[in-house]
Amino acid sequence: MIGVGVIGYGYWGPNLVRNFSDIPNVDLRWVCDLQTERLARLRTRYPAVQITEDFEAVLNDPKVHAVAIATPVSTHFNLAMRALRAGKSVFVEKPITSTAEQAERLIEEADRRGLTVAVDHTFIHTGAVKKLRDVIRKDLGDVYYYDSVRVNLGLFQHDVSVMWDLAVHDLSIMDFVLNERPRAVSAIGMSHVAGSPENIAYLNLHFDCKLIAHVHVNWLAPVKIRRTLVGGSNKMVVYDDLEPSEKIKIYDSGITLDPMAPQAGERKNQMRIGYRTGDMYAPQLNVTEALGSELAEFIGCVEQGTQPTANGEAGLRVVRILEAASRSMAQGGNLVELPKERVLA
Repeated sequence: MIGVGVIGYGYWGPNLVRNFSDIPNVDLRWVCDLQTERLARLRTRYPAVQITEDFEAVLNDPKVHAVAIATPVSTHFNLAMRALRAGKSVFVEKPITSTAEQAERLIEEADRRGLTVAVDHTFIHTGAVKKLRDVIRKDLGDVYYYDSVRVNLGLFQHDVSVMWDLAVHDLSIMDFVLNERPRAVSAIGMSHVAGSPENIAYLNLHFDCKLIAHVHVNWLAPVKIRRTLVGGSNKMVVYDDLEPSEKIKIYDSGITLDPMAPQAGERKNQMRIGYRTGDMYAPQLNVTEALGSELAEFIGCVEQGTQPTANGEAGLRVVRILEAASRSMAQGGNLVELPKERVLA
């Protein structure tokens, strides 16, 4: 049995508790939160789980092998580092840390101690995003563009911008489904509430190939949209997370470039553009709850000493983009180069 403690029982913590309690080889031992009134409802449904305000009580339990951290972003690094130094593997809510330097330190600490670090990039464990990855890598051909929109009315956060709250989902999905890594980012954004972080942002990601990616996030939209379009040389795909069943739609559409005989006075390299509008089909998807699959994978990695799909390096790549986008935004949208990826030993 893998002993687990959940740190934070606010918005996401109850989902972690419910899913951990459903994993057969997990002993959910502790739930920790500074606001004990949140923990009152745990006593009835999970009477065997101990509740506390003291994080040290969780760390001092030798039967706890891993902790899941669902607290404000600013606290992630300190809590995760303390857990690693106490010999516990960690599962951290997104984004993994507030800075790339903090993420690097967590990865190094975990490597030194032989522990597992996972970040909660939940969407990459959905059947829809797994299918999106397959379609992009097998059917689309050369990928031309990746365009995602994630907007709604609220929830305004006081400690992070809309980019660090919402765009992290799209960046983690992009990191999972694309073969290419971005080399630079530019971003603009605006706050419409005095003293609060930006509530609307537009990110552009640049690659060494002819791929371009765009992410639009917004807390001030009249409708809720969760849609991604990816276009390639062979086919195109639409991923709409709000669709109840047909979340992935694959279109046999695109353009063809055919050389034409130039007329008098025309350029010799003139090309004729043809348009192809073929069939659309929506593949069947796995509907298993993503968070349950993600946590089961994490527990398996703790047992076997293997790497999860969304490991510390994946979390680091996303935070590096967010940091670069924040610098670009502060500079009025200037292009900011991303650091070269680390070469793993």
